[in-house]
Amino acid sequence: MIEGPYLLLAVVGSLVTGLMAGVFCAFSVLVMRGFAALPPAQGVAAMKAINSSATTPAFMVLFLGAAVLCAVIAVVTFVLWPDEGAVHLLLGSALYLSGAFGVTVVANVPRNEELAKLEPGTPEAVAYWPVYLRQWTRWNHVRAVASAASAVVYVLALV
Repeated sequence: MIEGPYLLLAVVGSLVTGLMAGVFCAFSVLVMRGFAALPPAQGVAAMKAINSSATTPAFMVLFLGAAVLCAVIAVVTFVLWPDEGAVHLLLGSALYLSGAFGVTVVANVPRNEELAKLEPGTPEAVAYWPVYLRQWTRWNHVRAVASAASAVVYVLALV
């Protein structure tokens, strides 16, 4: 069993990555399905509103805080290499940093930026909306699975 600061890092890491998994999962199975059921102009407007609210401190502290924590766990683990749990701690960090944070940066945010350029009722927005829904949601599934896997691996570091 891991001890000392690694114990606290693994517990907090599992909590924040698990919480992010829940956020991403809820979006995939509830929010995006609800938006898909709306007429395209309404779906685009609703998603643009969500994207604007995602940059508020509450979400950003959780999302970026999880990334910072995972980075700290990885650096501390790699530099000090504890007797127990090192591989799990590194893997948990890598899963979140690449599969949740990295995917957000390279897949979801560019789609959000493209959507932000469009006016909800225009033909361009109506044409882009089904493509956006499919691609954004697919990448969001990746974020949910990666975050959940990260949480599980951090928990495994505790046993």
